[in-house]
Amino acid sequence: MSSYASQTDLPLERSRLVGMILGGVSYGVYLLLTVQAVTALMQRPRHGQKIANNRRTLLCYILITFALGTISFACNTKYTVMIWIDLRDAPGGPVALIENVMHYRINFVAIFCGYVAEWFMQALLLYRCFVMWNWARPVMIPMVALYIGMIAVAIAILVQVGTGALFYGINTTLAYLSFQVAHTMLYTILVTKRLLSIRGQMKQAFVEYDSSTYDTVILMVVESAMAYTVFIMIFIIAFAVHSSPLTTVCFLSVCQVQGIAQLFIIIRVARGRAITHDWSARITPAAPPTLAFAGTVSITAEGTNIAQAARPEQDSVVESYSASEKSAEANV
Repeated sequence: MSSYASQTDLPLERSRLVGMILGGVSYGVYLLLTVQAVTALMQRPRHGQKIANNRRTLLCYILITFALGTISFACNTKYTVMIWIDLRDAPGGPVALIENVMHYRINFVAIFCGYVAEWFMQALLLYRCFVMWNWARPVMIPMVALYIGMIAVAIAILVQVGTGALFYGINTTLAYLSFQVAHTMLYTILVTKRLLSIRGQMKQAFVEYDSSTYDTVILMVVESAMAYTVFIMIFIIAFAVHSSPLTTVCFLSVCQVQGIAQLFIIIRVARGRAITHDWSARITPAAPPTLAFAGTVSITAEGTNIAQAARPEQDSVVESYSASEKSAEANV
């Protein structure tokens, strides 16, 4: 037994098996949340509310990303079966098959579908941030630059893996993961800043304004982003120090983790637990008791994102505020 162990890399083999088990668990959670999100979007929200007019777009987004994630997971599962059953007598054994995953096209399909799903998820963050900031150029330029950079690096990785390169030796992967972290963190900072600004304006407009709604939304944005960011940071560190076992475990679950983070928010919004508010960029001193607001903000979110500034036709809920009434009610 000791002779057999010395000729193999048992930690790497264990990591592949453990990674697939954890990947199966995360995929199960992803599947459950996908069903809940689709069901919530197809039902009429409570209290006569309705989620924004992009209901069909959200449904398409959820189904497309889930299909891509499913294909990626299925390919990884099939190759895991090939490692220990179909190709168990291959030269080098399971270790060689794990290290040389890119010699088999099924793994290219898994990576490609995973990357495309991640592009869709990051694109949703991009769009929500733009709408939240009313398509301001100072916000659009750095976000678009990061997004384009992320896709360009991903394409470079796909070209390398298409030639059969060792996946664990492709240092470009570190750049791709870094772009993802930077994009997600910048989105979180920008949206949080915008929400804090809106909350400040509401407090100025209403003396007794209860800011708990915005506090809850900000917390949801940060928690969603941090869950995914921490996971990616672990992935980056493992890849940087060439820890193949930990890299394998993270790689087999990264797509599902990002999808889960976004679905938590989508479900909450679809069930009417996030609410939209009218707000004013400026309030005249001589305003009448019933205030009229110039713009609207829709605090809805999908993924690691939960907020958007919307035009009147995009509002999920339109509320009128009175100077003598509480300005916000959160149906959480």
